[in-house]
Amino acid sequence: MIHRSGMSTDRRLRRLVVDGTVWHWTVRQRVRPAYEDCRLSLSFFTEGYRAGTGRRLTLVFAPGPRRIVSNTYFEAGTVMRLPDRADLNLHEPGTARRLLDAAAPALDLRPSVRDVEVDGRPCFDEVVAGPEAVA
Repeated sequence: MIHRSGMSTDRRLRRLVVDGTVWHWTVRQRVRPAYEDCRLSLSFFTEGYRAGTGRRLTLVFAPGPRRIVSNTYFEAGTVMRLPDRADLNLHEPGTARRLLDAAAPALDLRPSVRDVEVDGRPCFDEVVAGPEAVA
């Protein structure tokens, strides 16, 4: 049996508290034979989600022009933009927090929707640009 580094923790559910709201978050990778069908997703769940009272926010990252998602070549959980090679690892708590902050307005736009799924690329661009890009 071959053990791949980090495999046992890739599906780990982590905890993040933001302004008094408890979020649980996880990273999932869907690998398909055709690379264009691969996906990385970063999902955040509020405390009551499993009981039917909370919400879920999922950022989905798909490969595309000048966009790479880890498949086997890069570290698991990595998304990258070319040609500048800006990258984020979705398993890092600081990255998850910054992406949650960038995607949170999507929850406000659909307050009655329990499961909100958004394209993660605009959030990626916002996080990589950082606060110095905000005028």
